[in-house]
Parts: sequence; structure tokens; C-alpha cells
Amino acid sequence: MLNTATKSEAPGTEQELTDGFHLVIDALKLNGINTIYNVPGIPITDLGRMAQAAGIRVISFRHEQNAGYAAGIAGYLTKKPGVCLTVSAPGFLNGLTALAHATTNCYPMILVSGSSEREIVDLQQGDYEEMDQLAIAKPLCKAAYRVLHAQDIGIGFARAIRAAVSGRPGGVYLDLPAKLFGQVMNAEAGRKSLVKVIDAAPAQIPSPASVKRALDVLKAAKRPLIILGKGAAYAQADEEIKSFVEKSGAPFLPMSMAKGLLPDTHPQCAGAARSTVLKESDVVMLIGARLNWLLSHGKGKSWGEAPKKFIQVDIEPKEMDSNVEIVAPVVGDIGSVVSAFNQAMGTGWTAPPAEWTKAISSKREENVAKMAPKLMNNKSPMDYHGALGVLKNVIKEHPEAILVNEGANTLDLARGVIDMYRPRKRLDVGTWGVMGIGMGQAIAAALETGHPVLAVEGDSAFGFSGMEVETICRYNLPICVVIFNNDGIYRGTDVNGANSDPATTVFVKGARYDKMMEAFGGVGVNATSPDELKRAVGEAMKSGKPTLINAVIDPAAGSESGRIGNLNPQSVLQKKK
Repeated sequence: MLNTATKSEAPGTEQELTDGFHLVIDALKLNGINTIYNVPGIPITDLGRMAQAAGIRVISFRHEQNAGYAAGIAGYLTKKPGVCLTVSAPGFLNGLTALAHATTNCYPMILVSGSSEREIVDLQQGDYEEMDQLAIAKPLCKAAYRVLHAQDIGIGFARAIRAAVSGRPGGVYLDLPAKLFGQVMNAEAGRKSLVKVIDAAPAQIPSPASVKRALDVLKAAKRPLIILGKGAAYAQADEEIKSFVEKSGAPFLPMSMAKGLLPDTHPQCAGAARSTVLKESDVVMLIGARLNWLLSHGKGKSWGEAPKKFIQVDIEPKEMDSNVEIVAPVVGDIGSVVSAFNQAMGTGWTAPPAEWTKAISSKREENVAKMAPKLMNNKSPMDYHGALGVLKNVIKEHPEAILVNEGANTLDLARGVIDMYRPRKRLDVGTWGVMGIGMGQAIAAALETGHPVLAVEGDSAFGFSGMEVETICRYNLPICVVIFNNDGIYRGTDVNGANSDPATTVFVKGARYDKMMEAFGGVGVNATSPDELKRAVGEAMKSGKPTLINAVIDPAAGSESGRIGNLNPQSVLQKKK
């Protein structure tokens, strides 16, 4: 039902009216969008109030970038576009980072921003927060639209929704000038102008020839490997993917956000033998994964000397051959493609040579055994492995919990240490490797799923979104934040030899982040040993109360840039001194 009650009366007439505010709200509700992530302010404050009154959940953040990260991950978890609502100019710019992040990571998201009036902006006459936001947004998202007339609001949102979720998902910008909200029109005409988007993300069926080609290449492999990316997790074709991987008999390597599609403890999982399978495989099938920097572009030392044939499953044809030759491209949505694989494989698929699968199993078991003692230590202050050993067991005991993870060493080590058991339960920095996603993603994960969230943060990463602990407390969310606090970026032991200023990577010694959570009514705990950490996290998961645990890590623990230190340029002149 159209969200209107305004009437205009003239002698002998009575007309039901609506306006831009109500049409925006009705367009969202008509398309099943029931949550908005926002920071209120001119000109969208009343829109948020009215949306809340109309039954839409409006979650107000302390910074637009965090609201945007929340919207992006909401889109990933639900396959519906997450909506971030911001004010004009500076607020829009704050949300733009998250919009670009969503596009890069293929999360369906719509950034809706109020804006200044076109006639003033175009003549650069100095309006309040004047900025040509549409022009700025266009290069950084999948699509960008501006709505100038109330009767076009329905079409504007329909186009934004379809663009966000169809094909390869991504971020969309929708520009709503301030005057639009107050525009009035006939309510019945407004009702007719709304659009319910039908089949927004239609199936993209792969060609039979491409399916046969891919399976022929896979069948001929002596050392096959399947790599699952977050696109495979996004597809929500979990049973089809599980059936295909198990039917193939090939080892599989999950990228970090694909962990849990099949349990990391699955006998075919090669996560603990990553280096071996990348170097020694002869045929690699990519499902929803890209050969970008996270996979060394499909070449170089990490891929070894063994000749490789690549099969790639992706909905975007331009992704093929982006770094290396793809001998068997399969273009289509992942659910349709994997279903076609399963049907074409039949029941008589020949398993890979036992020599290959046994070698991988042996290497995996060897590496797990080497790691085990490190994860069982009870040092105080903690090292990364001792702390992560505790959290590994927490997730094992609570497989329904969602793990949000960011940082440098905190992220790199947690990826390998913490096993996941169910799909879409691990959320992290994604393709860009940015920091700052933690609190926004944790909040959206809790709201969209209703499940407990464990957010494991480096102390540096937490600094980008730390004020959102107030948001967590305000909405009383079941989020436990664990901060690995080693007094600095990478480590807290760097020294400035030039003057009395702290070194560039060093923070306040002995900082108590737990006090921040206490300040807003949540639970704060300072943990100095794995035993203390275990008790604190266990209590947080049991209680469901907003909790922040300051996990004291040895300041000397950690390495420069974590495991991607090779990306950090080094000065030759500096080395010569």
C-alpha cells in the first residue's frame, strides 16, 4: 500500500497526494528492501525518520564509510542490494570508499545520497555542500543515476536494483537532490509510477560446449585443483558446489571468504597445503575466483614450474584471460554452471590419481601437526598463535557464529588458523585488502542473520571504525570484538632515532580498548593470556552482550605487512647506510 495520507482540499474537490519522501520509501518496500544503513543529516534526516515510521529498519552509524561497508556486506549475505543513505558532499564522499569497495568485491549495494540543486551546482554558484556527485561517482561504481522528478523515483530505484544484482554484482550510486523529496504529486499516479523489479538477476545458462570442454580438461588432469572464491559463496548454490567437488574427487582450495562452503576439515580441503597444490597442480578450475594479486596473477614462483591449464567459471566474459590463458572458459552464473557440471558428469566420474590426493593429504596433515603446538601455548603476553588457537576452538564450538576479520598479521594468520564449517560465515577485507571494514561488517552480519558475531581485529584496523562500538551497544547486538593489541602497526617496538616523537608505527603503550566498550554500556575485558581470552570469549558468546576484549599481544610479535611484505617497496639507499 502506498505510504501516503496527505490530502489537499479545494472548494468541492479532495485529492490524495504523495511526495518524494513517501515514494522513495514505497519504492524500497515494494522491492523487499527493509533495512537502511545511514548517517542522518541534511537533506535526508526526515527520510530516515519517515522510513523508520513506515517499518523499515534504519541503522544509524557514526561514520558513513562504516555504514557503507555494512550495506555492502549485507548485499553479499542476502543477494539483495544493501542500501547506504548519506548526506551530500562530505557524507557522500565518505560513503564512496565503501561503494568502490563493493564494486571491486562484487557486492550488490546502492549508495543513496542527497545532493545540492542542479541549477546551482552546474553554474558553480556555491550551494550548501555543492558538488557534482554523479560525475564523481561514475568511475567508481557499476552504474550511477540521478532522479530529478518525483514521478521517476520508481524507475530510478528499479534501475539501481537491477544494476546492482544482475550479471556480476556491484555498487550503484543514486543521486537524489534535496528538492526531490518535497515534490508533490497525485497519490494514484505516484502508486502507478512505482516499479517492482521482476527477475532482477536472471540465470545465465552456460553453453553445453563450454561445459563439455571444461569437464574434458578436468578429466584429463593428473593433478587437478579446484579453487573456490567468494563468488562461489555469494551464489548460495552450496549443495550443488559440494556435490560437484565431492564427485570430482579433486583437492579444493578455498579463498578466505569461501571457507566453509565445504568444511575446512573436509578430506579434500587443501587449505593447509596451499603452497603444494598451487605449485604442483596441472589443471586448475576457478569457481567464482579471480586470478588477481591474491593468487599471484596465476603465475610466478608461487605457481611453480609445472605447466598449468586453467578452467574458469565466471559470469563476466571479460574476466577470462585477464592474466593468463584460460583454456576452458565457462560463462554463466555459478549455480547454473555447477548444476550443468553435475548433470554432465553422471555417476561414473573417474577420481584423480591416488598418488596426487594422498600426497596432498599427507602434506596437509604434516602442516597441521607442525602448527598444533604453536596454537596450544599459554604465553603472557600472548603471541598471535596462542590467541588464535583459542579463537579456532571458539568457532569450532560455535559454527553458526560469523567471523569478521581484518588487520595485517591478525588477518593473515587467522585466515590459515581458524577453520570454518559453514558457508558465508567468514567475512574479511576482500579483494582490496583494505582496513576499516570490521565494525560495519560485524553490525550488518548480526542484523541480517541474527547470529552471533566474533570480530577479530588488529589494533590498527580497529582504529578505522572503533567509534562504532557505540552503535553496537545502542542496538544491543550480539557482537564480541577481540582486539589483538601489540601497541602498534605490525608491531609496537619501532623506534624513532631522529627526535622525541613516537615512531610512525607505534601507538600508546598499554592502551585499554576495553574501556571504550564499557563507556557505552557494553562489557569490556582485558585479557593477558590465552586462558583469560578463552574465558572472556566464552562468556561473550554465551551472553550475547556487546563485548570488547583487549587481547594483550607481545609488542615484538608480528612482521612488516604480515605475509604481503613483498609488496612493500624497499629503499636501496636506505640499505646502503
